[in-house]
Amino acid sequence: MLTEDMKAAIERTEIFPFATASSSGIPNVIPIRYLRVAGDDQIWITDNYLLKTLANLEENPLAAFYVWSQEPKLGFQVKGRIRIQREGADYERMKESVRRQKPDLPARALLVLQVSEVYQCLPGADAGKRLLP
Repeated sequence: MLTEDMKAAIERTEIFPFATASSSGIPNVIPIRYLRVAGDDQIWITDNYLLKTLANLEENPLAAFYVWSQEPKLGFQVKGRIRIQREGADYERMKESVRRQKPDLPARALLVLQVSEVYQCLPGADAGKRLLP
């Protein structure tokens, strides 16, 4: 689902605007650092200190994040459904990876985003166009 250029842009990005909404539609956007590609249609996000975001996802498991890349020139939004994991092999792999980078982070949960849609965010005639699927 995600192209190789999109995956490369995600891997090079340091901070992602990450959006959720409560079940009543109240939005929340935060900066996320620990977000990584885990497959062609799966993204892993680490819950270190997510308060409103996690509460929103427990009520409404839909989320989106934005990527901006200069090289290659890409701007896109990824949307999907989140599954929260607090145990299991994937959770342990994520926790170990985070702790290697920064041992003091709690890595409380693994948020697994199953990509459902990707939209163009570069300016121009195709702005807002659905790219995937």
